[in-house]
Amino acid sequence: MTSLTNDDTLILETIDRFIEREVKPQVRELEHDDIYPADLVETMKGLGLFGATIAPEYGGLGLSTTLYAKIVERIAAAWMSLTGIFNSHLIMAAAVQRFGTEAQRREFLPKFATGEMRGGLALTEPDCGTDLQAIRTTAVRERDHYVINGTKTWISNGIQGQIFALLVKTDTTAEPRHRGMSLFLAEKGKGFTVSRKLEKLGYKGIDSAELVFEDYAVPADRLIGGEEGLGLKHTLSGLELGRINVAARGVGLARAALDESLAYAQVRKTFGKPICEHQSIQIMLADMATRVKAAQLMVESAAAAYDKGERCDMEAGMAKLFASEAALTNATDAMRIHGGYGYSKEFNIERYYRDAPLLCIGEGTNEIQRIIISRQLVERNPV
Repeated sequence: MTSLTNDDTLILETIDRFIEREVKPQVRELEHDDIYPADLVETMKGLGLFGATIAPEYGGLGLSTTLYAKIVERIAAAWMSLTGIFNSHLIMAAAVQRFGTEAQRREFLPKFATGEMRGGLALTEPDCGTDLQAIRTTAVRERDHYVINGTKTWISNGIQGQIFALLVKTDTTAEPRHRGMSLFLAEKGKGFTVSRKLEKLGYKGIDSAELVFEDYAVPADRLIGGEEGLGLKHTLSGLELGRINVAARGVGLARAALDESLAYAQVRKTFGKPICEHQSIQIMLADMATRVKAAQLMVESAAAAYDKGERCDMEAGMAKLFASEAALTNATDAMRIHGGYGYSKEFNIERYYRDAPLLCIGEGTNEIQRIIISRQLVERNPV
């Protein structure tokens, strides 16, 4: 496992104190009532989480992806929704930092880093999720600006955010289709409206919304990188970081389910002994712990590759696939171990059970991850 520096340890200890003092005491109330955690967001701004992976020269913390993943794991174990508030935001920031013009970096990254401007990634459309090349939102150039029309859905931070990396078609006739796709920085304003908040089974607290663009004018200098046709490339690069984040969330949730199950199994008794002494429970606990450890190592591997600047869509996809399935399975096993208490809203298990499925869907379904992994295996190992 990757060793931590003294500074890394201090950062993680700070995150742990934030979780114990501010998150855990109120998470159940906020989550059950689906309340946006405005006070916690302000604290996260103060901790620098909105600039976690932004370079120091632009006002960010410049943390390694490896350390960032450990932060995400810890926060997700307490309340997964909080990680989504800064994950989507940092994917947007990564697109600007990696591919934006220097003027774009200097104008936006310092505001992103402080949380003064927050937002996310606007990709998904009502009839288009995994197949991003099928998006219908268009941007037409008119002198010094583009006019955008279309609808995006399931956009994290859609209500509370102010700016989004917006994927559009600048050329609807291009072949292959990805050559006609571009990514813009779109601030809320005239022609950009939030049509509704989308209600969800889990992942509450963070707002997911439908965004509508009707003759929305965006300045031409908001085209990320200043060149049309590179939007899908920029997006997929950002999703590598997003998938590492989702994988780290999976580790955190899987670990939380294990920790609570392990503690409960030692105090709950049946047939005159703690249930941890029953072989069926022992097998479940052993498998849960093994999934957590394996998922942690896969996340570390993907994060290390990302930090080196290597292509890591396969590694990130593997980590996301395995860790999210580990979270889903551990949450289910935790409910079985807790029995009726696992089904009660007075305990955390039912929240894990509702949150875990999202990880198998978000940032590309696990089905598409398998396709990405398979294609990369063939490409990297030609006969």
